[in-house]
Amino acid sequence: MLIISNKEFNRLATYIKTNYGINLTEKKKALVEGRLRGILQQKNIRNFSDYYDYIVADNTGEAVITLINKITTNHTFFMREPEHFRYFSDTVLPYWAGLLEGEKDIRVWSAGCSSGQEPYTLAMIMSDFFGLNKRLWDTRILATDISMQVVKKALDGIYPNEQIINLPNRWRRQYFKEYDEDNSMVMDNIKNDVIFRMFNLVNCKFPFKKKFHIIFCRNVMIYFDNKTKMELVNKFYDCTEPGGFLFIGHSESLNRQETKYKYVMPAVYRKE
Repeated sequence: MLIISNKEFNRLATYIKTNYGINLTEKKKALVEGRLRGILQQKNIRNFSDYYDYIVADNTGEAVITLINKITTNHTFFMREPEHFRYFSDTVLPYWAGLLEGEKDIRVWSAGCSSGQEPYTLAMIMSDFFGLNKRLWDTRILATDISMQVVKKALDGIYPNEQIINLPNRWRRQYFKEYDEDNSMVMDNIKNDVIFRMFNLVNCKFPFKKKFHIIFCRNVMIYFDNKTKMELVNKFYDCTEPGGFLFIGHSESLNRQETKYKYVMPAVYRKE
C-alpha cells in the first residue's frame, strides 16, 4: 500500500500552501494520502516523492489541477446561508441600483464559486430584482474557482432535482428546464449572466481593470492560515468600490483590527 511519509507530506503541503494558499495541517495527512493514492496507482508512480517530482515537472499544468481537485472539498448548495441572499436582495441591490442608475453596471464577483450554485442564485435574485429593466443593466457575475473540475460542472449548469426542490416554485419554472428524469438544467437566460473562470486567489496581483461592488468569498478562507487570509482580504479591499460589500462564510471571521473593512452583520463587511 502507498503510504505518505511525514517528510513527503510536509514537502507536498509546503508546495500547495506556497502556490495556492491552502493550509494542509498534519491532521489532513490521512485525507491527502487517501485521496491521492488512486492517482499514483493510475500513473504507476512508486511513491509520494516521485509524485511530487511529477507535479513539479509537468509543464501542462494538468497534474497540479488534478491535485487541487482531489484535495479541495467543494460542498455547496443553492441558497446556502440564506440570510446573506436576503440581505443582498433587500439591502445591497437597492443601494447600488439607486447609486448606479446612470451607469447601469453592477459588478459582482463570486470568488470560490465551486459548482455554480452561489453565482446562479445571485443571478436569479438579480433577475427578479431588475425585472423588465434588467436588459438595460450589465448584471453579469464573475464566478471563479481554483478547481477546473467544478468550473466545468458549473458551466454545464446541471443539478439533481433534489438540489432545487426547496427553491421557489417560480424559480424552478422560470430559471430551470428538465434535463432528464433526475436532473434539471439552468436556463440560458441565467447561464448567460454568469462568466465562469478558473482563478487562483493567491495570485500576487488581481488582473481586474474595474473594482467590484459586491464580492462573495464564502467558506474559502477556512483553508488558509491567518496571514494568507488577511493578505487575500486586503486584496479584496483594494478591488472593492467604496461602499462595496464583502460576504464571507459564517464559519469564518475577520479580525477587525487587521482589516479596513467595517463590520455590518455576521459574515458581512463593507468598504466605507
